Amino acid sequence: MAKWPRRRSAARGNGGDEQSAAAVFGGGRSAGAPGALTAGEVRVRGTGDATASQGGLANSGSLIVGAVTLVQGGSYREPAPLPHLVGAIPSRAQSFQTRATAARLRAALQDPDGASCAVLTGTGGAGKTQLAADHARVAWANGALHVLVWITAGSRSAVLAGFAQAGVELCRASPADPEQAAQSFLAWLTPRIAAWPCRWLVVLDDVNDPGDLRGLWPPCSPYGRTLVTTRRREAAFIGPDRRMVDVGLYEPEEALNYMTAYLSAAGVHEVPGQLARLAAKLGYLPLALSQAAAYLVNAGLDCDQYHRQLNDRAKRLADLLPEGAALPDEQAFTVDAAWSLSVDRADQLHPVGLARPVLELASLLDPNGIPSHVLTSVPALRHLEAQLARRRRDAPQVTRTVRPTDVDAALRALFRLSLVDHTSAAGYRAVRVHQLIQRVTREGLSSEQSTQHARAAADALLASWPSIERDAALAQAMRANASALIDHAGKGRLFAPGVLDVLHRLGRSYGESGQTSAAISHFEHLVAAAGRRLGADHPDSLNVRHCLAHWRGQAGEAASARTAFEALLTDRLRVQGPHHADTLETRHQLADWQGYSGDPAGAEAAFEALLADRLRLLGGDAPQTMQTRHKLVWWQWENRSAHAVVQELTTLLSDCGRVLGNDHPQTLDTLHDLIAAWWETGEVAKALRAAEQLLADRLRVQGPDHPHTLDLRHNLAHLHGENGDKAGERAAFEALLTDRLRVQGPDHPHTLTTRGSLARLRGEAGDPEGAATAYAGILADRLRIQGPDHLDTHETRKKTEYWRRVAEGQDTERA
Repeated sequence: MAKWPRRRSAARGNGGDEQSAAAVFGGGRSAGAPGALTAGEVRVRGTGDATASQGGLANSGSLIVGAVTLVQGGSYREPAPLPHLVGAIPSRAQSFQTRATAARLRAALQDPDGASCAVLTGTGGAGKTQLAADHARVAWANGALHVLVWITAGSRSAVLAGFAQAGVELCRASPADPEQAAQSFLAWLTPRIAAWPCRWLVVLDDVNDPGDLRGLWPPCSPYGRTLVTTRRREAAFIGPDRRMVDVGLYEPEEALNYMTAYLSAAGVHEVPGQLARLAAKLGYLPLALSQAAAYLVNAGLDCDQYHRQLNDRAKRLADLLPEGAALPDEQAFTVDAAWSLSVDRADQLHPVGLARPVLELASLLDPNGIPSHVLTSVPALRHLEAQLARRRRDAPQVTRTVRPTDVDAALRALFRLSLVDHTSAAGYRAVRVHQLIQRVTREGLSSEQSTQHARAAADALLASWPSIERDAALAQAMRANASALIDHAGKGRLFAPGVLDVLHRLGRSYGESGQTSAAISHFEHLVAAAGRRLGADHPDSLNVRHCLAHWRGQAGEAASARTAFEALLTDRLRVQGPHHADTLETRHQLADWQGYSGDPAGAEAAFEALLADRLRLLGGDAPQTMQTRHKLVWWQWENRSAHAVVQELTTLLSDCGRVLGNDHPQTLDTLHDLIAAWWETGEVAKALRAAEQLLADRLRVQGPDHPHTLDLRHNLAHLHGENGDKAGERAAFEALLTDRLRVQGPDHPHTLTTRGSLARLRGEAGDPEGAATAYAGILADRLRIQGPDHLDTHETRKKTEYWRRVAEGQDTERA
């Protein structure tokens, strides 16, 4: 706001404090001494807003006729001299940080063609009041204002009282009628033609309800500005003359600067890395950082000690903040209490009573983003209905049947109170909740409520999780939410019938996305927890052992997988018997890893025995039977002609399509192997056409980032090369490597395999030295990731040595 001179003038405000009656009624004024009255002249002081019928003179102040003064409606009050401050600007917070938001606020209020009102909105504790106070303090200190009004606007009565005070002090209004005094002040702010431009700023701090300002908004004026702070994000705060400015969290650098300055002032010096870690733990919320810093000083803790206490589940956040009397910067509430009123208000918005249980459910999921369809899933809706039923005796008006639209409305209510961020533009992370709001919400739950919410969240995730992950972004969001649920609720609350399934689903998603190390780590922890809580022979304990062994094999640990499945089969036979479905599945896996660990003949014999049992117990059309038929053909491949394999796979493909459908993963996998058999029989063109069609089907059914889609692209690239298109083969492998690095990461075994194909093409193109160097790099990675004894490591070592010999001119026989 431009600097304006401070003035003390008899011609005041937007219309002056003294007018001649002749001016009011249209007559002329005779010359004379200043202040003297001529015959018949009438002077009016402090007229206020009184009215009279036509032909009369209304006056609520004083009336001077000649030498006679008539006082009407009370004694005359001189208006306060300008510049004038009404109310008190909050004191500057210790170690106040200038933020990027302050620049946006200045831009909103200083643009001469922009809005005359700025609305600072954000969650409780984001620092809205301090930003507004800093703006007002700077404008006042610079002499840019004649009038500054600061009102703590928590209710309509508070706003009315603040405006009434301004009316009394500046407009000679009567304090006996606050409503009239407030309107007098608002009228006084209204610009008038030829009036002296009084520069003013009105700050309405912490408006709880936009309805509180109905009829009390300061007028639009080229000379004045209005600044509102509120937690509410409402359409009522939006208009052609109002600009909404979101106040978010500190930027990491701002948070670090704040913590460093605050603690340094108290003689405490911390390592920047520790401060940054603590700031991140507190979610960069300004109020939380200030109170945490004060607690550190008061308790004599260092950042590492405080961070450990924050991680202690036995401690509530309220126990790690200063007591009310010890709060810094004259703060009225601790962080945990700052949102209480907002939650209460959100719960009273339509649909009444639903906002709180929705927030409680969301508090167990990922603060960085929850897919909306998780919170509107059938298990979530039934859970919310049950929560409302428990509260119905105290709140009979609450919703009974909860629909997805009701959950959306509850999320909007929470959004309007700045308790969540909710926007469909965020895709699968449409709902975000600050981590401290989540923590405070969870700490307000009883043990029974926590268990109910945790199980409901698990069911909601499981119901919303696609069985085939076509969308990598959705899969990542689901994994993040499942991980957050485990962290917030603990595995103990999730070890219940049916609920443990979400833990299995999380591990499978890790593995299927190529993150086999994460899958192994997940199931290792799960095996230990299941053994402690359920016992080693519990079916769920056996199942998580099965998953752990499977993903160890998928990570290239074939011998380890075989050993684990042998031990598991012994326990399943003892606990569940030979005919149990889980026992048969363990036999299937054991046979497969027996083959991959170097015993293909043993694998073939094991699958022949298993197929006989599955035909007897399940029949020929069972998916498990078809899967065993497929594996038997696979392990018989080396000992049978390619044409016989083609015939077997063709028959199996027909049966899979008939029973399971053409889009079933087993059907697609069977076709994949049939294409390989065509390739081996020399029908390259036929295999290429079928592979291109299969890729289209995999893209449609499983998505571009599914591991099987990526594997098919790898084989299709080879087919292009076999068909004479070496340039197409190289281009296909280069594009595939980019996607493997993005989806599966640099350490995935299949990523290393694709790198090997590119190394081979480099050697075949006449650069054996480059091929040897590339293979040497892959070998180093395989040794680090898979170990020296892995089959892939041995194969890569052979190829490295081959291309080194070729580069040295010692060997031309292809490896």
